[in-house]
Amino acid sequence: MVKTASTMRELGTPAPDFSLINVDGQTVSLADFKGQPGLLVIFMCNHCPFVKHVAPELARLAMDYMPRGIAVVGINSNDTSKHPEDSPEQMVHEAEQRGYPFPYLFDEDQDVAKEYHAACTPDFFLFDKEQKLYYRGQLDPSRPKAGDVADGRDLRAALDALLAGKPAPEKQIPSIGCNIKWKAGSEPAYFSSTGVSG
Repeated sequence: MVKTASTMRELGTPAPDFSLINVDGQTVSLADFKGQPGLLVIFMCNHCPFVKHVAPELARLAMDYMPRGIAVVGINSNDTSKHPEDSPEQMVHEAEQRGYPFPYLFDEDQDVAKEYHAACTPDFFLFDKEQKLYYRGQLDPSRPKAGDVADGRDLRAALDALLAGKPAPEKQIPSIGCNIKWKAGSEPAYFSSTGVSG
């Protein structure tokens, strides 16, 4: 595992298109969420300790905000040849066990992750009603093994501000997690094999 930070793309960047298979076998595309007040795209997986730490809060957060019009999508872009625990079959079990109410999509060729400049799991991208990037920071300050429980305070504050029509939060702290498990030889230019310190 390489501890990796979000790339912190420029706010206002349009949401890159995607069309991926959900755990229920249906195709889910960016266009499916056109006109909604917000879209939260989460790059995640099954096995990463950072994702395991926040998984209960991801389910809670989605159940709190989806009824308010926020669309939520999880995307797994990991190389499953080296990490079979992240396979589409295991994604089905993960979604059921965690009670995720949102689509959980598999990005097999990793192109969507690269288009989003996703770097870690979890990596959060919140887009406004025009599908422009509004927030790309951490869920909250909690971390695995620190003994604290994830409460989603940073992302929840951004979601509340978005729904209230307020400007994007000025302070946005990069998400930290395991690096996306890129296929050998196809790592994006922004990938750092040394990760981040701390």
